[in-house]
Amino acid sequence: MIILFAAAVFAFASCGGGEGGSATDNSVTMTLSSEDFSFGYAAESREYTVTCGNEWGVSVDGGVSWATVSPSGGLSGSTVIKVSVSENKTYEERSAKLVFKSGAFRKEYVLVQGFNASTDIDVPEGYRLVWNDEFDEGDTPDTEKWWYETGGGGWGNNEIQTYVAGKIPGGAELATIKNGVLTISCMKSGDNVYSIRMNTIEGWTYGWFEARLRLPSGKGTWPAFWMMPKNFTAWPDDGEIDIMEEVGYHPNYVSSSIHTKSYNHSIGTQKTREKEIKGAQDEFHVYALEWTAQQIRTYVDGEPLFTFANEGKGKDTWPFNAPFYLKLNLAWGGNWGGAQGIDESCLPARYEIDYVRVFQKK
Repeated sequence: MIILFAAAVFAFASCGGGEGGSATDNSVTMTLSSEDFSFGYAAESREYTVTCGNEWGVSVDGGVSWATVSPSGGLSGSTVIKVSVSENKTYEERSAKLVFKSGAFRKEYVLVQGFNASTDIDVPEGYRLVWNDEFDEGDTPDTEKWWYETGGGGWGNNEIQTYVAGKIPGGAELATIKNGVLTISCMKSGDNVYSIRMNTIEGWTYGWFEARLRLPSGKGTWPAFWMMPKNFTAWPDDGEIDIMEEVGYHPNYVSSSIHTKSYNHSIGTQKTREKEIKGAQDEFHVYALEWTAQQIRTYVDGEPLFTFANEGKGKDTWPFNAPFYLKLNLAWGGNWGGAQGIDESCLPARYEIDYVRVFQKK
């Protein structure tokens, strides 16, 4: 179903009596020039005039960082305060309490901020959008959403490339955004091959994860869209979820896999499935994972590819009940990517990402 997220604005008046309401004190009179504390999703500041016959104070209850009020009080008479909210970049309405006090007098208002998303997004049935990157802004990935994993050493697979934090030393940018598409490039410079391995800062337990991707071509390429545990201590004990992998010597055949202590390729017990996706290197396709407490299932363009069920036998077979983060990378060579050799004439190779989205159950 298509859900268009628009700014949600709701008017709230002061709460009445009881816990979280107003405490009466007949010696105190207080009025506000407006009792409307409903805001749209954008950053905004509004002025309110507070008139009171006594000294008073005001605060945002709950210690939220996105709403502030200044000054924090006044003396008898009229005082202008400024209530400010930062942009709501989440996908849910949020609220806070604005509390006015004067002696035993207490009056509360609910400050509500709506939400907004600038694009139509196809949301899986029963889910809600909680995180996304459409790559519509900036020239390089947003460092508030992504971090780079760097270094060489083969990464446990005898890979050739060295991952960098954006740029080749003294050279080109390898993670660039143009026309709403992120391009990860793998490039040779001097005697070295450089590429990108970038990860989401956030992690999630369960959900629907998807990306629209166009895969690179050339013998030696090894693109991936996958997940690793936030609280990683050991591989494969803590688990790994490979939503999409492909190697250039076997073009357009994509695979999904999981790795656990009981099921992994190093002992020949891996759980995986491969499927030919015609045009995977020429066209964009949507690769998705639905991860619940009962099973892991991957999809390509909405069609199921791979299913792995929770056998209920503990962590050795199912470590997938903890937060995992998303990863995008383009490897060069290695045990799998280079199993039939490499062709350096294919460099630079380019892996294109139209968007990455995360949904969780409502």
